[in-house]
Amino acid sequence: MAEDTQPMYEVLALRFGTHAGRPARDNFLVDEGQFTPGSEMPMDFYLWVVRNERHFLLVDTGFPEEMAVRRGRTLFRDPVDALADLGIAAEDVADVVITHMHYDHAGNVDRFPRARIHMQEEELRFCTGPSMRHHVVRKPFEPVNVRSAVQSLYDGQLVLHQGEFEILPGVTVHPVPGHTPGTQVVRVPTTRGWVVLAGDTTHLWANIRLRSPFPILDQLTPMLNGYDTLEALADGDDHIIPGHDPQVARRFPRLAGTDDWVCLHEDALDASEGASAAKVVHGSLL
Repeated sequence: MAEDTQPMYEVLALRFGTHAGRPARDNFLVDEGQFTPGSEMPMDFYLWVVRNERHFLLVDTGFPEEMAVRRGRTLFRDPVDALADLGIAAEDVADVVITHMHYDHAGNVDRFPRARIHMQEEELRFCTGPSMRHHVVRKPFEPVNVRSAVQSLYDGQLVLHQGEFEILPGVTVHPVPGHTPGTQVVRVPTTRGWVVLAGDTTHLWANIRLRSPFPILDQLTPMLNGYDTLEALADGDDHIIPGHDPQVARRFPRLAGTDDWVCLHEDALDASEGASAAKVVHGSLL
């Protein structure tokens, strides 16, 4: 459990888009017969906010409409404009964590002109290095996002970390490579315990519970080992927040006065659903 003497934070998630009609099989590296033939499993897109009365941290920055159209994704809201629901404008954001540089997590960086952009050094090295000569490796990246990251480095905004680092009092980032070499997660003390924003170290709750990774990955063994890291950092199954699971938006209570933000610092509405064994039900893996 998070210690009573340290600062506590609210953790909010915004579901800003989706990829509907996605075959369930496409979300797992290995099919071991757990999928109903023809079953679909959409992936949703999120960004996250960590805040208390003194601090505000944005985790990931989503992607713009143009990118959504080009990649066949549905954007419900502009993720940056949605910060206005919380009474904050992009130019007032002081700190942004980029979990990794894939298009759906690292777009819109140039819209935060005063923010410190926190990234693992290995991630910048990867997305600007020789691995990008391979089409299948660079496909989840967008050159415009990589250019924005490099520009923020030259502008003095990019803060590069080598391993664990405390971003805010009590809030830490931890490298968990596998999906990309520089993927990092965010660990937050809340009133319900340690919550870990897992980004794409696990796209869905089912990935970690089945120990069956999402098929886009750089290294398999570190990603599998990363599941152990997530479980060690978090205070329970429902404290690990996957990067793309539609159940996140359904299982946690809404933030009062908003339609799109959910409260991850509060108990899940049905704790048994998230903690239950993964299984296929009516075409959905829960």
